[in-house]
Amino acid sequence: MDLTGKVAIVTGSGRGLGLAYAEELSRRGAAVVVNDIDPDTAESAAEALRRQGGKACAVAAAVGTAEAAQSLVDTAIAEHGRLDVLVTNAGILRDKVLWKMTDEDFDQVLHVHLRGTFTCVRAAAVQMRQQGSGGRIICVGSPAGQRGNFGQTNYAAAKAGILGMVRTWAMELAKFGITVNAVIPVAATAMTETVPFLQPHVEALKAGKPLPAQVRRELGFGAPEDAAGAVSFLASEQAGEITGQAIGIGGDRLSLWSHPDVVVQSYRDGGWSAEAIAAEWQHRFHEHRQSVGEQLPAEVRS
Repeated sequence: MDLTGKVAIVTGSGRGLGLAYAEELSRRGAAVVVNDIDPDTAESAAEALRRQGGKACAVAAAVGTAEAAQSLVDTAIAEHGRLDVLVTNAGILRDKVLWKMTDEDFDQVLHVHLRGTFTCVRAAAVQMRQQGSGGRIICVGSPAGQRGNFGQTNYAAAKAGILGMVRTWAMELAKFGITVNAVIPVAATAMTETVPFLQPHVEALKAGKPLPAQVRRELGFGAPEDAAGAVSFLASEQAGEITGQAIGIGGDRLSLWSHPDVVVQSYRDGGWSAEAIAAEWQHRFHEHRQSVGEQLPAEVRS
């Protein structure tokens, strides 16, 4: 997975998963534009990559606006001459149950995750098309966007929206040799630390303790570094024919998420009344009802 000569932008890469992605890409030979909302954090991460022998520069910006997205692309061109890989990792949480969530809670999360992904990918796609040599766009999703999660209306909506955009962009950018995929990571970060049943495992990793095999396998949960391989794979030439996919990774587990699809269907001449639907539901649809939320073993949750 040699990425020598490639140039990558990783948003939200001052710490956590984003930093793990940046370190992995740098280790593989890519020059990296590090991004964080805090200037000191961004520069510290870039300096760490340079100390390890990599090429890196920092851009302090809050993703979401078109101006922030363009500044990232402009920096990649000014510092490294091109752009080959974009990883949209930046995110925030404002968790509350529906009846307590404010407009501001909702808007802030969608601004960073959904609009931030859109503006950064748009700016990167324009540059990659101009270069004419293809590219790799890797958007970061979440199990919450795939299955829903209690207290995360805003976050789940944003992450589900990202997957809808990924599938659309995969079609729109295919003829330019630009692949667009999503990574669905599960790892110990400041964001997952807020999830009650994950908190003990995050604390264990902080203390340098190994996670139980059941947690790494059944929960697919591990350190940020465990999720980084999927990013370098999707950034590589070996993944040139892979696009529009959602790849889950974490701990010891690698997975491929399905797209939403029809599970069961029936037909009735003349259409469907409410009474006919009720009868058909019990006869044919009831047994195919879909679950919501992550379906985790009780022993893992405890």
